[in-house]
Amino acid sequence: MVGKKWLKLIKSLHQKKYRNEHGLFFVEGKKVVHELLHANIELVKILVQPEFVEVFPELEVDTIAPQELKFISALKNPNGILGVFKIPAPSEITNTDWIVALDDVRDPGNLGAIIRLCDWFGVRNLVCSESTVDLFNPKVVQATMGSLGRVNVIYTPLQEFLQKTELPIYGTFMNGNPVYTEELPHAGVLVMGNEANGISQEVKELATNRISIPQYGEPTTESLNVAMATGILLNEIRRG
Repeated sequence: MVGKKWLKLIKSLHQKKYRNEHGLFFVEGKKVVHELLHANIELVKILVQPEFVEVFPELEVDTIAPQELKFISALKNPNGILGVFKIPAPSEITNTDWIVALDDVRDPGNLGAIIRLCDWFGVRNLVCSESTVDLFNPKVVQATMGSLGRVNVIYTPLQEFLQKTELPIYGTFMNGNPVYTEELPHAGVLVMGNEANGISQEVKELATNRISIPQYGEPTTESLNVAMATGILLNEIRRG
């Protein structure tokens, strides 16, 4: 059985400051744990309810009672498996392909979905402004469904990063050029903005190209969800 020390530690990992202090994060569910193990992210501990002991026959597991798991879980209905992993160090960004950059994206579900989209479309580097929601927030981790193990995510002052890059910078705007008419290069930076306010003024000024997704329906919908818009734009980028 898992000890009270570990229960207290995992409960603290709901908060960013303790994730940073311990260099740890947790995930829940068989699929996500397997995905991170295959991505060679270092496993520290795995907790399972007794009925799931045989799910990971190659690993040493600790059993946990359902009420204890409910206490430390980030899920409304815990699924019986929780893994604690070391936070991996990000890799160096390369300029040989497209990079997605997020300017103050705050919703955990949006960040998780964007990471999955980067994984799907083969975008290996995601640059986040320092105000973007934390990658290892439990809600972000669950939303990635394991894709965070295959996408390199860094947090950095976004304005400085864009000032230094030699790649063309494609900012997304409501009044930008329709993306379907653009001749998109083989590499660039796609900047997606905050859910409510879009791209900040400082970042706007650095965009070398302004693009948009044309609206064909009634003009009653103000904008697309940032994750949905990212998917549409990445599809166009890969379509060439």
